[in-house]
Amino acid sequence: MATKMKHGNYVATIDYDADLGKFFGEVINISDVVTFYGSSVAELRREFARSIKAHLAYCKKKGIQPSRPFSGRFNVRLPPESHAVVSAAAAISGKTMNVWVSETLEREAKRALGTRD
Repeated sequence: MATKMKHGNYVATIDYDADLGKFFGEVINISDVVTFYGSSVAELRREFARSIKAHLAYCKKKGIQPSRPFSGRFNVRLPPESHAVVSAAAAISGKTMNVWVSETLEREAKRALGTRD
């Protein structure tokens, strides 16, 4: 199971690459692909920071806007019937629809990923 590591607002999953005998990190909260390797936690942290710095420098050099960590805004379109059911479920639980949907999505996403944090 992958573990997580943070650098500023960036979040990466860490797995082990048995072929290389090193740990492999991949930034997961941006749409760009940013990866790094390391043999220890200290090396992973250093390489994570270097990879973010290199990615931002590359984007600047190419004149492109790097993707940023997700903003937290997420718009969903629902059929009117689903909207009514979600609204009722939120009201029954004493929460706003936004809070109810956020908590439900997070709970189900963690369940699907097999995580609890």
